Amino acid sequence: MANVSPTRGDITSHPDAPEMRDRYARMLGGRDVALVDGPVFLLGLYCAASPWIVHYTTSQPPLVTHNLIMGIAIGLLALGFTRAPERMYGLSWAMCALGVWMIISPWIVGESPDAGVVWNNIIIGALAVLLGLVCAGTAAKASPRP
Repeated sequence: MANVSPTRGDITSHPDAPEMRDRYARMLGGRDVALVDGPVFLLGLYCAASPWIVHYTTSQPPLVTHNLIMGIAIGLLALGFTRAPERMYGLSWAMCALGVWMIISPWIVGESPDAGVVWNNIIIGALAVLLGLVCAGTAAKASPRP
């Protein structure tokens, strides 16, 4: 009868070990910014819901629609970062552009916004710029150089 009892041996002598190591390294190569995907999605979710959280739905109707659309866009970027990171991290700079737009949008889209609306969009915009810079910097560091 054959010895089928599990033995705890070292896998380094396995003939496929180098190939498995290379494949594992390739799979994890572009995921250095995986910890940023969640906060980006939460920022998009908050941006979409912020008109109802900060209660400016009746005083700033154009900003309600604006923040809802911008929040959806940020959330879709986060889902793209998670789903196809090797293709989407080039759009990290778009996240920075969305953040800058969020900072200046209360005066362009809104009609004489009050301090709560302005600070809400400034904080969302600053966080979007910061997270976009983190994504762009880490993606640039992780990309292979010729």
